Amino acid sequence: MNDAPAAIEVLLVEDSAADARLTREVLKGGAVANRLTVVTDGAEALSYLRREGRYRDARRPDVVLLDLNLPKMDGREVLDHIRTDKALDGIPVVILTTSGAERDIAGAYEGRANSYLQKPVDPNEFARIVAGLSA
Repeated sequence: MNDAPAAIEVLLVEDSAADARLTREVLKGGAVANRLTVVTDGAEALSYLRREGRYRDARRPDVVLLDLNLPKMDGREVLDHIRTDKALDGIPVVILTTSGAERDIAGAYEGRANSYLQKPVDPNEFARIVAGLSA
């Protein structure tokens, strides 16, 4: 019998290749086993979550890490779709974005985000914040 806990499914919605790469590397070395899937825009995130098209066999994520500033459909709209879809509403959503604007923070919590983390400019500090997610 395998006593190792199952890996958690993480959906990262991030259009910055550098931020996605750093997040992947930090989570790979984290204390919690995980499988990370990266999508690069809001419309693709909803297709993944709803298992549409090429994502029909996608695993339901245990958590969504969501950037606010995305192409096609921004993170605010994605959060709204998640929270108004009964099939998706129970998935925890962590906003992981560069914005520290009060209106963005307040809007995220009003939209029922579970947490809001501001990405720092320094890659080492960003790695520390992401590492804290997997602790």
